[in-house]
Amino acid sequence: MINTPFLFKEMSESKRDLAHTTWKRGSAVEESLYLWKNTPVEFVRTKPLDKKKPIVVELFCGCGGTTIGLEMAGFCPALGIDILEPALATFRQTHQTATTILGDIKKVDVNRVIELLDGREVDILAGGFPCQGFSLNNRKRHDADPRNQLFKQFVRFARALKPKAVLAENVSSIRSAAGGDIVKKIIEELGAAIDSKVEFEVLNAADFGVPQVRKRMIFLGIQSVIDPFKLIVRTHGTTKNPWVTVSEALSDLPSLNAGETAINYRFKAQNEFQRIMRQGSSKLIQNHQAPSHPAATIKRIGSTSPGEPMYSAFKQRIRLHKDRPSPTQVCGGIRPQFQFGHYKESRGLSIRERARLQSIPDKVLFSGGLVQGRVQTGNAVSPLMAKAIGEAIAQALGINLRK
Repeated sequence: MINTPFLFKEMSESKRDLAHTTWKRGSAVEESLYLWKNTPVEFVRTKPLDKKKPIVVELFCGCGGTTIGLEMAGFCPALGIDILEPALATFRQTHQTATTILGDIKKVDVNRVIELLDGREVDILAGGFPCQGFSLNNRKRHDADPRNQLFKQFVRFARALKPKAVLAENVSSIRSAAGGDIVKKIIEELGAAIDSKVEFEVLNAADFGVPQVRKRMIFLGIQSVIDPFKLIVRTHGTTKNPWVTVSEALSDLPSLNAGETAINYRFKAQNEFQRIMRQGSSKLIQNHQAPSHPAATIKRIGSTSPGEPMYSAFKQRIRLHKDRPSPTQVCGGIRPQFQFGHYKESRGLSIRERARLQSIPDKVLFSGGLVQGRVQTGNAVSPLMAKAIGEAIAQALGINLRK
């Protein structure tokens, strides 16, 4: 766990598992106990900005999946804002050139943000405004969910910062929200804020080397006559270079039984994906702890065929198949349940394994414990997809990326 002035506490999973609110659309949204509701707090960067690299500011940054990918492409992280304390702690540890702000974005003064950028012009303003209100996995999904309006905060920052490009991400099902009006509003309001046309397209993370079928709506607005979507290079999903599979992503990690932890790599990287994931990491593995399960759960996972659901009532909770990409990984809300069973072992996944399925490198240390690790990995933008988008934006803007 990363030390912060607030010393957020690890709670038992039973305490995190709040009262079982009826899954009913329109019912009240459960809130994480880790949401920072006080005055926003700033944490100053511990390393200087790279003067030779274009910079990125990420709103609703979470653990920083988008920024990780843009940094891979050659951008320099300058600032991140999020309300979830463990997620921002993860972001802060990973992106030490970035100043971070913990708090409700509605309370953050954009003029103060401009001051914190040391006179630098923003090259990319990125943000995955909360998607839970649009997600088909949310059984309490409804158009009046207050989180559905947080894109207006993204618009507010875009209007003030005037970035060269904006990159926003959300679930693909946002297309149907409010009969399509939400997407229309985002395009119109964000386009007006930056005085540029905003385009959108659904991208699949698996097409960029991510071992997960994860379709996301991407909004791009850019100060260029070139459409950056036409420059995005899909590297996987062909006969010559198929999607990365679960076993290709996880096979170099040590075996675990339920409740066990491993800190040492036991195998060398076996393929290009694993080599990318291990770049910059130490010899020790972080966050590789298997969840503890009752004997009945261990038996259920072990008796489930790979690729099949473990529970008849929850079709998204499957045992992974070693020769396929993972299905879409979700955060699991604030409850302690696990989503996927390991393809070979009778247990749920460690946070490190969940991170691998998102293409989040091993050097990233997740703060906040098992449940919060699930939240952060489930909410993250897949870095390898963000990298490809960042490279396309840079090409469209004529930016020379120095990696």
